Amino acid sequence: MIRMLDDLDAEGAAIGVRVDINSPVDGDGGGLADDARLRAHVDTISELCERDARVALLAHQGRPGDEDFTDLEAHAHRLDTLLSASVKYCDSTFSADARDRIDSLEPGTAMLLENTRFYSEEYMSFDPERAAETYLVERLVPALDAYVNDAFATSHRRQPSIIGFPQRLPAYAGRVMEREIDVLGNISESPEPRVYVLGGAKVDDSIEVARSVLERGLADAVLTAGIVGNAFLLADGVSLGAASAAVVNERSHEAVKEAGELLDAFSHRIYLPRDVAIGRGEERIELDLDELPTDQPAMDIGARTVAAYAEILEDAGTAILNGPAGVFEDDRFETGTFELYGSATRAETSIVGGGDTASALRKLGILDGFDHVSTGGGAALRMLTGHTLVGIEALDQ
Repeated sequence: MIRMLDDLDAEGAAIGVRVDINSPVDGDGGGLADDARLRAHVDTISELCERDARVALLAHQGRPGDEDFTDLEAHAHRLDTLLSASVKYCDSTFSADARDRIDSLEPGTAMLLENTRFYSEEYMSFDPERAAETYLVERLVPALDAYVNDAFATSHRRQPSIIGFPQRLPAYAGRVMEREIDVLGNISESPEPRVYVLGGAKVDDSIEVARSVLERGLADAVLTAGIVGNAFLLADGVSLGAASAAVVNERSHEAVKEAGELLDAFSHRIYLPRDVAIGRGEERIELDLDELPTDQPAMDIGARTVAAYAEILEDAGTAILNGPAGVFEDDRFETGTFELYGSATRAETSIVGGGDTASALRKLGILDGFDHVSTGGGAALRMLTGHTLVGIEALDQ
C-alpha cells in the first residue's frame, strides 16, 4: 500500500521531501530561466508547512560537467517567494551542519538542502537495499522522522534519494506523485478509444512507446508526427529527401527498420503524415507526399495531416500526447503542434506527457484545456506504456 500525505502525522515532524526542481538556468545571471517545476511542488510543500512540519527539501540540478550543473541557492530564493512559508538554503546536503539546521527548523518552515548530485552516489544506480546504505541516506536518516517522494519526474531512476530513504523511514507520496499515479498509473482504465500522438525528436523512445502500447492493446490508434513521423514515412517507402533522412539517421540508425516492423504488424492502427512543411528562406511551404522528395528537411506536419488527425482526436475517449508535431521553436513550424494539441483538448480525456511536450505547451500558450499535464518526461513515458517506476515501487510499504 502506498501511503499519501493524508496518512502522515506531520505536526512537529522533520520530513525529508524529494522534489524535482531541475530547471533551465540563465547562463548570464545564474538565475532560473523557468520556474514551472518549482511551482508544481508548491501544494505539497505548503501543505506540510501549514500542518507545522519541519521540511527538509532534497533536489538535484543538472548533470556533472553540464553548464546547468550548479547549486540550489537560486531555487531556494525562488521557492521562498512562491510560498507563504519561509524557505531557507543550506549549502550542504548531509553534513553535521545540515543535520543541525534541520533539527533547528521551526515548525511550518522549510529548508532546501544542496544539490544531491554534488555527491557521486546520487549519480549512480543501486538496488534499494544498497541505496539505503549510502552516505546520503545513512547520514540524513537520524535527522528525519519521515520521507515524502514528490519527484515523479525522477522516480524512474535508482538513486539513493529516490529509493534509499523508503527502506529506512516511513514513506509517503506527495501531491504531485499522487496525481501522477492516479492518472498515469491507471491508463489501462481510461476511456476508449485511446489515441497516442507520438512526435518530437526522441525517435527510439517514441518507437518503443508505440511498440509497447500496441502490443499491450493500450492504443487503438497511434498518430505519428515530427521526426518520429518522418521515420515511419521512410519505413513506408516515402522518399522524403536526403535532408530528412539524414536527420532521422542522426537520431537513430535503427529507427526506420523498427518503424517498418511495427507497420508490418500494426499498419491498421498506425497513422502517418499526409503532408509535410519545409522552409525556404522565411517561408513555410507545405508539400503533399507525391510532391516529395525535397532538398529541405521536413520540419512540421501540414494542414491535411492536421485535419485528418483532428478527426481522430476529437472522437477519442483518451488522447495521450508525447512530443511536438514539428520544430515548434521556430514560429514557421509551430502550426502543426498548436492545431494538433488544440484538437486533443476536445477528446473526452486528454493527457500530456512531460518534458518537451509540456515545454511546447508553455511556449505556445495552450496549457489550458488538458485534464492532466505530467511533470515527467522519461517517467511519464514508462507509465504511459503500462509499466511502473522504481520510485513508486519503493513507496509501496
